Amino acid sequence: MLQPGEPRQRRFSKTKKGSKNRVKFRNKLARKHLKVSRQRKDFAVKTARCVVQSHDLVAYEDLKVRNMLKNRHLSKSISDAAWTQFRQWVEYFGKVFGVVTVAVPPHGTSQNCSKCGEVVKKSLSTRTHVCPHCGHTQDRDWNAARNILEIGLRTVGHMGTQALSYAEGLIASGDINLEFGWRNPSG
Repeated sequence: MLQPGEPRQRRFSKTKKGSKNRVKFRNKLARKHLKVSRQRKDFAVKTARCVVQSHDLVAYEDLKVRNMLKNRHLSKSISDAAWTQFRQWVEYFGKVFGVVTVAVPPHGTSQNCSKCGEVVKKSLSTRTHVCPHCGHTQDRDWNAARNILEIGLRTVGHMGTQALSYAEGLIASGDINLEFGWRNPSG
């Protein structure tokens, strides 16, 4: 019997090899792993579809997830979030719905000031971006998001002038607000 608070994996490892009990626990454990993987996939699909359908341009960092998984402090969280799977679904839905998706190189996105472009070195523990050159203060993640969007818009311009003029039209009309990084609901 499974004790309260005892994980199935630990209980499975205590069973005797070759026993019927071990086969039974292996099947139970496999079903739990299958359920979690299906939940992860379902969340990635629904979130990616929502992101792509509600935006005209999706720009994201081209992160090397495999290298990030080598960090033993972050690897479990990164794996649970299924970044690679989410990115694949964003790219898929981008093609299906005709939305431009742009992978932006991650170099300098969080270090550069989104207002003046100067490089402001910070450690991972520094959560607020404060530019000594122009005095711009913003949350580190919002600053990086603005930089990613700007690079993504520039990249779209290289893909085709029609897509760039469309994106610039959205900015000019106010449908995309670069200052706050979200779409205006009125647009």
